[in-house]
Amino acid sequence: MTALTLSTAAAPGLRADAIVVGVAKGGKGPVVAPGAEAVDQAYDGKLADVLGTLGASGAEGEVTKLPAPAGFKAPVVVAVGLGALPEKDAAFGAESLRRAAGVAARTLAGAKKAAFALPIEDAADAGAIGEGALLGAYSFDAYKEIGRNGKDAKSGKAPLAEVALLGGKPRDAAYKAAVARATAVSEELNRARDLINTPPNDLNPEAFAAVAQAAAEEHGIQVQVLDVKALEKGGYGGILGVGAGSAAGPRLVKLTYTHEAAGKHLAFVGKGITYDSGGISLKPAGHNETMKCDMSGAAAVFAAVVAAARLGLAVNVTGWLALAENMPSGSATRPGDVLRMYSGKTVEVLNTDAEGRLVLADALWAASAEKPDAIVDVATLTGAMMLALGNRTYGIMANDDAFRSAVHEAAEEVGEPAWPMPLPDHLKKGMESPTADIANMGERYGGGLVAGLFLREFVGEGITWAHLDIAGPAFNEGGPFGYTPKGGTGTAVRTLVRLAELTAVGDLG
Repeated sequence: MTALTLSTAAAPGLRADAIVVGVAKGGKGPVVAPGAEAVDQAYDGKLADVLGTLGASGAEGEVTKLPAPAGFKAPVVVAVGLGALPEKDAAFGAESLRRAAGVAARTLAGAKKAAFALPIEDAADAGAIGEGALLGAYSFDAYKEIGRNGKDAKSGKAPLAEVALLGGKPRDAAYKAAVARATAVSEELNRARDLINTPPNDLNPEAFAAVAQAAAEEHGIQVQVLDVKALEKGGYGGILGVGAGSAAGPRLVKLTYTHEAAGKHLAFVGKGITYDSGGISLKPAGHNETMKCDMSGAAAVFAAVVAAARLGLAVNVTGWLALAENMPSGSATRPGDVLRMYSGKTVEVLNTDAEGRLVLADALWAASAEKPDAIVDVATLTGAMMLALGNRTYGIMANDDAFRSAVHEAAEEVGEPAWPMPLPDHLKKGMESPTADIANMGERYGGGLVAGLFLREFVGEGITWAHLDIAGPAFNEGGPFGYTPKGGTGTAVRTLVRLAELTAVGDLG
């Protein structure tokens, strides 16, 4: 993991592999952003002109490298685009700083140390830059030579080893807290990314549960793991039904973080399908190669609970990881089978590839039994949500409009694009079954909303609930951008942590 420090050193005298500065897109060309004054002065106040000559515009994500001025101990200056110049007296937004820092950190892979001279007006800016740098420096190398031996014989480079934030205040409590928060959240989010990227032959439900147990013990979190026998004894028909076709049995993991000063209790529920073949309703070729990511919701919940514990938030948080592998075999659940869920409801399975809602239903009912103040579930649930919102935005559904808005605001605040979605009651009719209480499929159109309506049936009466369908942004199949890598993204971790923070201080209803 990249180290993050605050520094009061001046850019010219700091020993580093590079100095990172910000450049914005002005009306007449690039404009050097605050924080880079000492660097600009060393170019005789003409750094913007030099960058313009080199073709830089200040556009978001743009990177321009140039030799450092004479007398600098760092050999290179890296100018990273911040996007449009803010209006007069306005500051750069937190997300602009995160993205710029992420691009810079990714660009500097292989370097030992970089000094970031980006705009810092307060501790929140330092936290945003630190978070962006730590997330942008992420690299999943466990299965490559670079991960095994520390170097890659071909072209791989180790992640940037250290980031020094210039303009920070190492002795200021607020700045130290911002850096500590950025470190804890980023480390746990990157742990979620590692889990998502791990091949399914090495991450089955039992292995995932073991990772959760180890982390829980390290951070003082209570953990309970229900194996197949315990699930059978408890009547968890949804989880058992989905995992019936796999040689690797399902698990339900409960993580419990408590704080002596907590006045509220949040429950987070995550879909953890460690590999989704579709089951008997087998996915066609081209749709199953990335299905190791179908446990992204459980990874997000796991990371958020551990982050809450590391931050010592004054809120009780329970995480439920519904883990199963959805495989076809002679023992697999068939289309037409009826499952008796943990709640007692029966479900006719019309499509075994609509399995996420089945494991979530059992976990939601288990979470409801503890009467938390609110439940939030996270799942790579439907392709329909990707059709509706694309690859970078997740959908939010809820049984309470005010809570849905609060979740949306939290997501936007931390830089996770999301959008509120409705739960139209008329779509429930499509899930009527002549055989069981409900079917796991409904109308084709509005499929993401149908899934949300199904889940709502398994939330305890009177409990506030929200559902995050992260199918689009959970796994990035394209090139990296900002602080988002190719592969697992860790989407929803920061939203959940922010919800826990707001609840801890009484600002979430």
